Amino acid sequence: MAKEGITPRAQDYAQWYLDIVRGADLADYAEVVRGCIVFKPTGYAIWEAIQRGLDERIKATGHVNAYFPLLIPKSFLMKEAEHVEGFAPQVAEVTRAGGEELAEPYVIRPTSETIIGYFYAKWVHSWRDLPLLINQWANVMRWEMRTRPFLRTTEFLWQEGHTVHADEQDAERETLMILNSVYADFVEKEMALPVIQGLKTEKEKFPGALRTYCMEAMMQDGRALQAGTSHNLGQNFAKVFGIQYADKNNQMQHAWTTSWGVTTRLIGALIMAHSDDDGLVIPPRLAPTQVVVVPIYKSDDERAKVRTAVDAITADWKQRGIRFHVDERDHLTPGFKFNEWELKGVPLRVEVGPKDVEKKSVALASRILLEGTEAGTGGRKPKQFVPQAGLGEHIATMLERIQQALYQGALKFREEHTFEAKDYGELKQAIEKGFARAWWAGSREDEERIQEETKATIRVLPLDQPGGTGKCVYTGKEARQIAIFARAY
Repeated sequence: MAKEGITPRAQDYAQWYLDIVRGADLADYAEVVRGCIVFKPTGYAIWEAIQRGLDERIKATGHVNAYFPLLIPKSFLMKEAEHVEGFAPQVAEVTRAGGEELAEPYVIRPTSETIIGYFYAKWVHSWRDLPLLINQWANVMRWEMRTRPFLRTTEFLWQEGHTVHADEQDAERETLMILNSVYADFVEKEMALPVIQGLKTEKEKFPGALRTYCMEAMMQDGRALQAGTSHNLGQNFAKVFGIQYADKNNQMQHAWTTSWGVTTRLIGALIMAHSDDDGLVIPPRLAPTQVVVVPIYKSDDERAKVRTAVDAITADWKQRGIRFHVDERDHLTPGFKFNEWELKGVPLRVEVGPKDVEKKSVALASRILLEGTEAGTGGRKPKQFVPQAGLGEHIATMLERIQQALYQGALKFREEHTFEAKDYGELKQAIEKGFARAWWAGSREDEERIQEETKATIRVLPLDQPGGTGKCVYTGKEARQIAIFARAY
């Protein structure tokens, strides 16, 4: 039974998602600015946790952060044909400023390859300057027709890495390293979300890229969500913007560049992959509050005793790295608090009342049902009564159990909703329930026809291929690669 105010997933998955965003107080619609949202404190705190985890990994691989202008001369965007064709429908322009018409319009960045390419051409001169490894945390604007909080908004937040290399091999190594060692590592370990890494088809690649790699995750409705992309741009942007270097023989060469990014749609992925009909579920490693402590008392005397016990219980939690909050709001009942924190996805709840003080124990409730426990009355999560002594260590263990349970649960769901498709009929059936794995040797036109007929696309050509050959799911030709088909956000 769903919590009041939350539409059950089985009834209307899209409305369930919106109910979670609202009910967990993650965001609000910015009605006065078309297609934009306001990140409320909890939603932004999750993004800050994502930022921290990614930023540490990005810097550990030798990259540094910088910042480039929001406004880009329109002529820059027009220089790379594929690029401008891909982004033209989404571009917002600034044509007037300071009370006057601008001689040249600016576009509000939909992405920064062009303006960063301009500056890289000024900064790169010799092979000694390479590789140039820079990342920026920024906002972006793309004029989306149909928006949904976090998943697709007119303005969104992201990081975008832009690097310059001496040759294709180094650019390719960079592209795959970011995909696997930074993005997939973060999403699987911190977000508890399994992903499939692989190559995009020519139809689906980034406009202007030589090759686009991505990672795809399955949501609880069986649809795919592209969780991050990494592009080998080849020499396209280097030639357009004149990014050249003198090699060791003092010969001028065009450089090879990459770009890569993840966005605030990761928050949407987190919601849709883990949450339930009771509200938001946040993996402990990303949770702004990992443990909420609810003191329970009826009199001032009981309050003093309980509060003293809570102080003693939590004394070493900060030292242990446990992020906790003590809910001391006197005007709300304990039951109301339990429901509120469950809705907001806090992984663990600790209840301390007068009897717990006497028994030197606490009641401990997990946000999710862990293996080896049974649901309580009405489907509620069961409580454990555990000693106050050693509680910090017990909580740390519980948080890790929850983290791993979320990952294993998402992985099991993906495996149970991924189907082998031997022919087009089976592919059509599979995408109604989840992912379809199938041999592929079709053309771009074949992909487009499949999309028109089924609303599914090739999400990825997995890096992990089985080898050998098979029969193409659409053309019947001999195929040497497996593709993952799905409907997507």
